[in-house]
Formats: sequence, C-alpha cells, structure tokens
Amino acid sequence: MRRTLFIILGLICVALACLGIALPGLPTTPFLLLAAPCFAKSSPRLHKFLLNNPVFAPIIINWQETRSIPRRAKIISIFMILIVGTSSVIMMESFYQKFFIIILLVFPLLFISRLKETESLRQPEKKSPTTE
Repeated sequence: MRRTLFIILGLICVALACLGIALPGLPTTPFLLLAAPCFAKSSPRLHKFLLNNPVFAPIIINWQETRSIPRRAKIISIFMILIVGTSSVIMMESFYQKFFIIILLVFPLLFISRLKETESLRQPEKKSPTTE
C-alpha cells in the first residue's frame, strides 16, 4: 500500500512538473525534487527514468549532490510567487483573506531565497553500452 501511494504521489508530481513547464505560476523544480524520493522509495524503474531523462535529470542530480538549484530556477520561482501572490491579494476583498495569502506566501519565499544557487547544472553521465 505504501509503495503504491509513493508511486501515485510521484506520478502526480511529475505531471505537475510537466504542466509547470508550460504554465506560468506553476513551478517545475519543486515537484521534480519531490517526485525523485517518492520513486526512490517505491519504484527503481521510475526513479531511473527520472535520473536518465535529459530534461529532468540535471535538476534532480544537482539537488541530490549539492542541495542547490540553478540561479535561473530560483529567480523564476521567486518572481512567479510574487506575481501570482500579488494578483491573488489584489483580487481578494477581505482583509483576512489577503493577510492569509500573504502569510502563506512568506514561507515558500523564505525557503527558496535561502537555497544555495548554482550557475550550471550537472549533466547525467552517459553510460557506454558495454558497461550496462
């Protein structure tokens, strides 16, 4: 049961990450970073897929090795949180709703702003056919 839940959670995270590539306001990186440990605990095949994927692998490998994200991802994440959060606050009528949204946005902003940055991503190592 636990394995199935981790697989489902991982697949949902990958789906949201894919949507985040195309939709402004939906982040990609955090969902990928959440999907990787879900798959590591539940499905070696899906985990291997993520680590060999040319789009997703550099972000995940970089996080696993250095606990940092690319500067571009950090800037885009902060910018999108501020844009979407500000538009949400402007649309709210109640002071309490505005206050609640602002409080909710402070935590991810603090978390992302404190992450280490990297200039470039490490690419996954290519394996030769003879080593597999």
